[in-house]
Amino acid sequence: MRRREFIVGLGSAPAWPLRTRAQQMPVIGLLGSETLEQSTGRLRAFRQGLGEAGFVEGRNVSIEYRWAEGRNDRLPELVADLVRREVAVIASIAGIPGARAAKAATSTIPIVFFTGADPVGFGLVASMSRPGGNLTGASSLLDEIGPKKLELMKELLPAATSMALVLNPTNPVADTQSRDMQAAARTMGLKLHVLHSSAERDLDALFASAGQLGVAALVVGSEQLFSYPSWQQRFVMLAAKHAIPAVSSNPDFVAAGGLVSYGNNSSEAHYTCGVYTGRILKGAKPADLPVQQSTKVGLVINLKTARELGLTFPLPLLGRADEVIE
Repeated sequence: MRRREFIVGLGSAPAWPLRTRAQQMPVIGLLGSETLEQSTGRLRAFRQGLGEAGFVEGRNVSIEYRWAEGRNDRLPELVADLVRREVAVIASIAGIPGARAAKAATSTIPIVFFTGADPVGFGLVASMSRPGGNLTGASSLLDEIGPKKLELMKELLPAATSMALVLNPTNPVADTQSRDMQAAARTMGLKLHVLHSSAERDLDALFASAGQLGVAALVVGSEQLFSYPSWQQRFVMLAAKHAIPAVSSNPDFVAAGGLVSYGNNSSEAHYTCGVYTGRILKGAKPADLPVQQSTKVGLVINLKTARELGLTFPLPLLGRADEVIE
């Protein structure tokens, strides 16, 4: 569905009671899993969507920001503070942990979420088309493309017998990703090890473990932390140092010097969150706004990194690429 058709199609809805401060200007509580500096792209897309709905920060809406700085355990206290401040809407761009914390904190304040996992499976909404309750948002369902990333690396490295999956153990999505990816690995005759990173400082030990295990490649799981520019830069540097091929869901990973990415660009989903937040400020009910799912998936390949690793992409795989960095 084209963006203009989507926005027009939202239409109007019965009023949802707004919670505001004493000022007339409504207040949005924005919950993020990282820092302001690491969220620049997401915030740009969110504000664009908010503007499309008729709201501009500082002009006719205020935003209270709360950043977990990579610590999922801080999310409940941050969202509790937003509830105490009686914000009009909580916009969570902190994945499943942030959406869960917001849902647990309030059943009355509208919540708009972004997640890369299944919001139905994790109990956020009743269904994608009829979310019910006070939550709605956008999902890229990155978990569904995890096995495809494994297939791509097997196609690139047909002689490989073992690879490693990188997960953040503090994210509840990690268990689901591990289970699905282990099942996919077995069908390919691969031994799949699981390595953990819950912070950038873990990466040296992670690559040391990968070297000891002798894995042929690393498959980076879907996780907000793994899209932080500083985390990606450190990961790419260590992957080059240890000469280990790696695939991520984030195209920014390849732009930073990573080998290959397969996944969604989350900008469209964050734009949708901005639109939905604005619609709710105008009176729409979250229960009447279906959860939007990103369906466009792109394959990006960095041939420069491939040459440095001594790898040659098979022509069929290269031909499927949406973008190739020379």
